[in-house]
Amino acid sequence: MMNRSFWKMHGAGNDFILVDDRDESFPTQDRDWMERIASRRFGVGCEGIILIQPSNNHDFRMRFFNPDGGEAEMCGNGARCVARLAHEISIAPSDMTFDTVAGPIQASVNDDQVLLRMTDPKDVQLNQQVSINDDIVAYHFADTGVPHVVHFVEDVDSVDVCGLGAAIRYHDRFAPAGTNVNFVQVTGTHTIRVRTYERGVEEETLACGTGIVASALFAGLTGQCRPPIEVTPRSGDVIRVNYAMNDDSPVNITMLGPAVHVYQGTLSAPG
Repeated sequence: MMNRSFWKMHGAGNDFILVDDRDESFPTQDRDWMERIASRRFGVGCEGIILIQPSNNHDFRMRFFNPDGGEAEMCGNGARCVARLAHEISIAPSDMTFDTVAGPIQASVNDDQVLLRMTDPKDVQLNQQVSINDDIVAYHFADTGVPHVVHFVEDVDSVDVCGLGAAIRYHDRFAPAGTNVNFVQVTGTHTIRVRTYERGVEEETLACGTGIVASALFAGLTGQCRPPIEVTPRSGDVIRVNYAMNDDSPVNITMLGPAVHVYQGTLSAPG
């Protein structure tokens, strides 16, 4: 076994294990071990493992792994955390650009508040429907770094997030990759509440950054809100999403929110 230092951080309650892996020695091929360290009973516990790796084009590369050990394209809350850490350990300046599978992300770090400049959404689909247990569920869809369904409801507190979320996540419509599912309640001209079922975590999460962005975009695109939009996820933290419109398409999307240190530790890694 070999020891690996790590940082535990969270963004709006969405928690991560972060590792400086610029030597690219982290055992990413060992999904069983990654699943164990992500376990809250048998490991550190987290909703994602984030590696800082070298980049030929920008300050560094962010790689994100779900708790099941599978790699995902992007994580908004994790991106805020990795930006703060990379700045604090002198890998990147306070204004930085880093690579993700979803594309390059710009970030500005101001203590525990981080502003992300997100990639433009892809595959935007308004006013879709899907049949779930003989009921018709209206939704909107976009890839804001990872795929997201957005379903507007009258009261997010009354939603069976895990039951309905899992049914949509695994529906044939979204196979084989599946989708994240966001339940959104509009509470004002510039405010919404969101609860999210997260693919890879396979349960409700306290916050999902890319889901928060997707929810805010569709609140605007459907005429229910105007940017900037303050989004309150289950954690109770407020995330601020802003964007402009260009020919009915959202551009210049930013997300401002917290990136918080919890503790540092050492992993016993295979090797």
